[in-house]
Amino acid sequence: MLRWVGRRLGRSDGLTLIELLLAMSILAILASAVLPLAEVTVTRSKEVELRRALRTLRVAIDQYKADYDRAVEEKKINASLNETGYPEELENLVEGSDWGGLYAFRRRYLRSIPRDPFDRYDDGWGLRSYSDDPESTIWGGEDIFDVYSQSDQIGLDGTPYNRW
Repeated sequence: MLRWVGRRLGRSDGLTLIELLLAMSILAILASAVLPLAEVTVTRSKEVELRRALRTLRVAIDQYKADYDRAVEEKKINASLNETGYPEELENLVEGSDWGGLYAFRRRYLRSIPRDPFDRYDDGWGLRSYSDDPESTIWGGEDIFDVYSQSDQIGLDGTPYNRW
């Protein structure tokens, strides 16, 4: 009885056309269920990367401003009337500053500027200055108070990425 386990009685090895069509239809059904889930997983990972990049940039901007305020308070630098203390460009966060001797070294806030994972056209980050409206999409150019994604896509939660 054990001799014929795994072998078909009176048949040759191989698949019939019906067995092959059945296997192909099962694979097609499984693939159609898995592909949308894979797309959602990719989008979700990009959203996590966007949140992390925005948080990193915003924390660095806030640290830059706090060091500016401390340097002014300790009279290491002189503040001018039009200066808010926020960086004038994102590269200032990478280059850093010693704040007039507040630090014995150039304090850098970022190793590099993170990229926007939803930036298809390589436009970079959207910028807002301290004097800009909180929802403005046009940068005033004085300083950098906030950053946002310039993507026009909608997130999985239904909010546009440029409002994060």
